[in-house]
Amino acid sequence: MKIFTIGVYGYTAEKFFSDLSQSGVEVFCDIRWRRGVRGEEYSFANYRRLKNKIEALGIRYIHRRDLAPSPEIRNLQYSADTSKKIAKRKRETISEAFKKAYKEQILANFDFEDFFEELGKDVKVIAFCCVERLPEACHRHLLTNEIVKHLDVEVYHLLPD
Repeated sequence: MKIFTIGVYGYTAEKFFSDLSQSGVEVFCDIRWRRGVRGEEYSFANYRRLKNKIEALGIRYIHRRDLAPSPEIRNLQYSADTSKKIAKRKRETISEAFKKAYKEQILANFDFEDFFEELGKDVKVIAFCCVERLPEACHRHLLTNEIVKHLDVEVYHLLPD
């Protein structure tokens, strides 16, 4: 099985969907708490448009809010960003407080084997999506690191450039 991660920031709609198609993604897993992105250039990533386009490409769309950081966990990162005067779209890493909270509150309670069983044994390529450009600046990196510990999978991070 191959796992891809992809963030919205930095992508054009054309490149975003092209990267997913060219990677052979069969299941697109949206792991955002809120499925909207501000800014006209990212309107393609708002729930209805995104789901419709993904499904038109023949890719199954699923939303797993249980893998998204809660507002409380996100606030830990916002506080770190504010103290370092870093804009969310410019963030390159996530704070230790965010990592700790996400691992304890989300990953520790998640049944990875059950998740992949629910997807189906025939699924070979899945993509986890959030908004941050860099995987190291996003919870999708923490998620895929944990998946690798549980299952024999390869992880690739799609980037806009």
